Order: sequence, then structure tokens, then C-alpha cells
Amino acid sequence: MNAGQTDLRTRFEAAFMPNYGVPPVALARGEGSRVWGADGREYLDLIGGIAVSSLGHAHPAIVRAVSEQVATLAHTSNLYLHEQEVLLAERLLGLLGAPGRVFLCNSGAEANECAYKLAVKYGKATGRTYFVATENGFHGRTMGALSLTGKASIREPFGPFPVDVRFVPFDDVDALKAAVTDQCAAVFLEPTQGEAGVVPASEGYLTAVREICDATGALLVADEVQSAIGRAGHWFAHQADGFTPDILTLAKGLGGGMPIGAVVGFGPAGTIYEKGDHGSTFGGNPVSCAAALAVLDTIDSENLLAHVRTVGDRLARGVAAVDHPLLTGVRGRGLWRAILLAEPKAAQVQAAAERAGFLVNAVQPAAVRLAPPLVITSEEIDAFLAALPAILTEAADA
Repeated sequence: MNAGQTDLRTRFEAAFMPNYGVPPVALARGEGSRVWGADGREYLDLIGGIAVSSLGHAHPAIVRAVSEQVATLAHTSNLYLHEQEVLLAERLLGLLGAPGRVFLCNSGAEANECAYKLAVKYGKATGRTYFVATENGFHGRTMGALSLTGKASIREPFGPFPVDVRFVPFDDVDALKAAVTDQCAAVFLEPTQGEAGVVPASEGYLTAVREICDATGALLVADEVQSAIGRAGHWFAHQADGFTPDILTLAKGLGGGMPIGAVVGFGPAGTIYEKGDHGSTFGGNPVSCAAALAVLDTIDSENLLAHVRTVGDRLARGVAAVDHPLLTGVRGRGLWRAILLAEPKAAQVQAAAERAGFLVNAVQPAAVRLAPPLVITSEEIDAFLAALPAILTEAADA
């Protein structure tokens, strides 16, 4: 590591709270699916800012949209409206193809906080006293979102929480049916669990969840913070999974790198809030909305949904074809995949990949997450696949 990298990491450690540790690489710039470190070293970005950089880095459409908007009107607060937020809300509802109402915020955690408050208000109005969420699910680190997150190691240091949340195994219909009664306000889940290691539901599970919620009157909240906006090869993952939630949460790839989140309430769930019930000073700001519109326009005009399915399948087939004792398989959809390992050596794979010029994420001890920009090329995928056996060997020997 050269002086530039070392100096920035030292300064980071001295200036920031220690919750992140010290990241291993200091990035200076990016273009397309590639980024360059402060030392000038080039990397193929296969994590995309944790599924955020949907159009890669410095995409001309986002650069143009953000530059023009910030030079025109950068902020209004929620005291005033502006056209970009209206256009974005209309566009999301059009892509969803169902009547609903939108709330715009700044992040996935904020989107899930909004959904949580909607469900709390619904529960109070209907006499419902508890929530159901899934084990190993992840909905954010703010207190409301954390109360719904089924990972004990990050929940327990900050409890107790203000509401009763009952956790059930993901992808277990019988367990969910036993847990959800007419006293349950809402079921929160990810159609595919992201932080658990890109774990998809089995066929029929999500439609069964919908049926259970319909039978009991519980709201179904789908957290698509990671899985939407083309990541899984569809605008929204639930559209391919054959169900419609009552509340949908979005963020990450929607802004293509700019901070934005969104909540959609379908039908009656869209009008649970009354004036003054919720708000966000920065939510739906003109610059982030302009970026989001550029992302949606580009995915549409460049037919990126089909591209994601094609190159995502190419990536999955290529990983599956690698014969290596450390590799046991691959799972996921589109350009959202996890490489599965025979031993808990994901951190070593991440480090070896970095040394080889690829950025990946050790999302679980034995699972490596890949969430590259949606614009990644077949040639770039092939370059990673060619390097993967040596990366695995280096990690296995570490």
C-alpha cells in the first residue's frame, strides 16, 4: 500500500468513530464499472457501493441530470413542492402498475422507518399489537428498522425495543402461518434476503405469505431496498415473485449513487398517514430526484433489465463451472449473486480479490456478495471469472 492509501486510512481512523473499522481501500474516482484507488490502482467494481451504483460511476446521464438540477434548484424542503419529485412518484407508480401513494426519503433505513410507522398506526387503529419479521432479515440500523432486523448480534446491544416483534425462519410457510394472527399488524420481509447472503425464497413462499396476510388482515411490507430497480432483472423483484405487497420500500440503486429512498403504499395503505404524521427535510430533494429519473430513463432506454438477466446468468454459470474445493455453489438472481464457500473464508476471498483488482463483499463468513453496476459488460464478467480460481486458491491457503 503506497503513501496515499496509508495516509488517508490513518487520517480516517483518527477522525471517524470506529463503527466501520478502517476500510481497506481509499477510492479516488470511477468510470463505468471501474474505480481507481488513491494510489492510482484500478479495480473492477463488483459490489457497486452495496448495490447502489446501478449505472456505474460517472455515468453521463446522471452527471448531466445532477449538474443541471443543482444549478437550477438544489433544495426546497417539504414546505414546497417541485416537479422532479412529482415526476418521480408518478414514474414509480407507473412502473408498479397499481394504485398507490409515495413518500420520498433519503435511505433504505429511513424508508423502513416510514413503513414501520405506517404499520404502527395501522395496528393502533385496528387493535393489533405485534409484528412478524424473519430471522436473518435486515432492514436497517435506526431504532425502528433495527427492531425488525433478525440479526441478534446487531439488535441485542440496543434493546429493548418499543414494539413486540416475533421472528420466524425465512422461507418457512408453516412457521409464518403459526405466528401471524388477527392481532398481527404487519409482516416485514425481504423477497430475497440480502445481508444474510443473497438468499432467495423458494417458489410459492411469497404468494403464501400474501395469502396469510390476506386471511389475517396483517399488512405485508416488502423491503426491496437492495432487490429493486433492475438488480434482480426486473423493475421490482416482487413482480417476478407473483405477489403485490401492501407497502414497498426502496432505496440504494434508485438514485444511482445519490441518496434517496422511497416508500409506496398500495391501495388503503397509501392513505394511512394524515397531514403531519411523518416528514423529511431532505427527502425528495430535487437533485436526488433528478438522478433517480435519469436512472429509470437509462434502464429503460438501454434495455438494461434484459442485459442484467443475460450477464447475470453468464456470471452464475461461470461461477458454477469453476471446479475448486473452496467453492460450493452460487445463488441469487440477475446481477445480485452470492458465491458460496465450503469454509468461512469470505474475508480471505475479498482480500485476495482486491489484490487481483476486483472489489467484492464478504457478506457472510462463507458467502461473497456480488452486486456490480447494471452496465457491466460480458467481457468484464469474463475477466473476473478467469481470475476466480486463483483468487480462491490464494484465499484457501491464507
